[in-house]
Amino acid sequence: MTAGFIKHQSHFQPGETMDNLVGAVTRRGLAVFLRLDHAAAAIQAGLDLRPTQLLVFGRAEGGTPLMQANQTIGVDLPLRALVWCDPADRTWIGYDDPLWLAARHGLTEGNPRHAAEALSLLVETCVLQAAGTDPSKPRGAL
Repeated sequence: MTAGFIKHQSHFQPGETMDNLVGAVTRRGLAVFLRLDHAAAAIQAGLDLRPTQLLVFGRAEGGTPLMQANQTIGVDLPLRALVWCDPADRTWIGYDDPLWLAARHGLTEGNPRHAAEALSLLVETCVLQAAGTDPSKPRGAL
């Protein structure tokens, strides 16, 4: 496991999990900047890769306070989430925890810490809903 990386198994196939994630983040007012299909790019290069998609998303109101405190966190923003299929055909969704990102850039106190906490909760909620593991929602309901 990579430090700061959180992953959850999804109850859905990779494409549906990513569609669910896009829906979850946009319903919360976050912008989707990029949906990158690594597996499709691999096929174009004549290579094989199990389903793997990256979503880049965020909102200036969430990331700017962190960058105002330390601009180096901009290398880790906007936020990203990865959906992939493992060799056992299980679907996973993972992301770098905004709290870990904040700590990595020395933002451990005051307003930057609170901003990172809010982002962490927001991302976790979106990921759990996308994976169909949010205990507050019935499976398959977003």
